[in-house]
Amino acid sequence: MSKVIAFAGKGGVGKTTVASLVVRYLGATGKTPILAVDADPNSNLGETMGLQVTSTIGEIRETYMKDPQGIPSGMDKINYLETLVEQALIENRAFDLLVMGRQEGQGCYCMVNNILNKFTDKLTKHYKYLVVDNEAGMEHLSRRTSGRVDLLFLVTDYSLRGLRAVRRINDMLGGLKLDVKNLAIVVTRGPENLSQEFLAEVQEIGLPIAGVIPYDPALLEFDMERRSLLDLPAESPSVLAVDKLMKEYCPTA
Repeated sequence: MSKVIAFAGKGGVGKTTVASLVVRYLGATGKTPILAVDADPNSNLGETMGLQVTSTIGEIRETYMKDPQGIPSGMDKINYLETLVEQALIENRAFDLLVMGRQEGQGCYCMVNNILNKFTDKLTKHYKYLVVDNEAGMEHLSRRTSGRVDLLFLVTDYSLRGLRAVRRINDMLGGLKLDVKNLAIVVTRGPENLSQEFLAEVQEIGLPIAGVIPYDPALLEFDMERRSLLDLPAESPSVLAVDKLMKEYCPTA
């Protein structure tokens, strides 16, 4: 059974960056195969890892719904949709990437969603690790992981606004029917010593801080040059921080 590591947080706090660096860590330590799942409608996980995304599950769903009869001769709808998902899977040396894309439009998507969900569930069983980058609402998370999550990191930048988004996400977990084994906060762009105001807010939330990712100028440099974060040097502050985080929270990784 795949070990599920998931990330959630409001937009712009750096959760996709942290997810990418976790994939980097798992790949660098030989803990493969890995399936990275971009479940954020604002999909950019592939971009941070230097991959060009040509198809998403959302696009497959919309294409089928526009023309349910447009199935090639000799194929049934199940085989057709499964073939499209296989084509959407981006294969890499150390990991594969599947992008969920846009959510459902108008109309009943129950049949096509059931087929896609069953196939992606079957697909994930072939991987040792499933790394899921989620939207803040996390609706995809309960569907993509059958409700089981081994590690859920709620990501915030070093701001009270980001922390309050973490609080809201944490509060909604009870209604998502998720079985979360380990839940913690990750702080991005944080100083060596967090302020008392920040720590007081964390204490009110009631979750531990798993790690603090310091400001790393290399992240901006790689973004501007459109370089993969997987190629960050091992001594990069962000890489060192995520490696330390994973060694502590995923010691068997």
